[in-house]
Amino acid sequence: MKAESLKKRLKRDRPMTTITIRMPEDVIEDLKHIAPALGFSGYQPLARSYIGQGLRVDMERLENDTVVALIENLKRHGVDEDVIQAALSDAVQA
Repeated sequence: MKAESLKKRLKRDRPMTTITIRMPEDVIEDLKHIAPALGFSGYQPLARSYIGQGLRVDMERLENDTVVALIENLKRHGVDEDVIQAALSDAVQA
């Protein structure tokens, strides 16, 4: 995830929207039980945290899949491995 995108996600004053989601009652009870032990003010912030964690993992995986596909494509088009590695290093440092 890019640094600017991460900074936006860490802001506490981001706009929120209300949703309705159906979940098993026992899952909600477990969230209510675990939330205070993990330092959350309630089960909803804990649920948001779990969703956010899963979302970040999937976004990172998808971004990595795209990079891997691009690298393989560049190799098929004859771009030298050293050039690819240099470009990746430059991109990471930027």
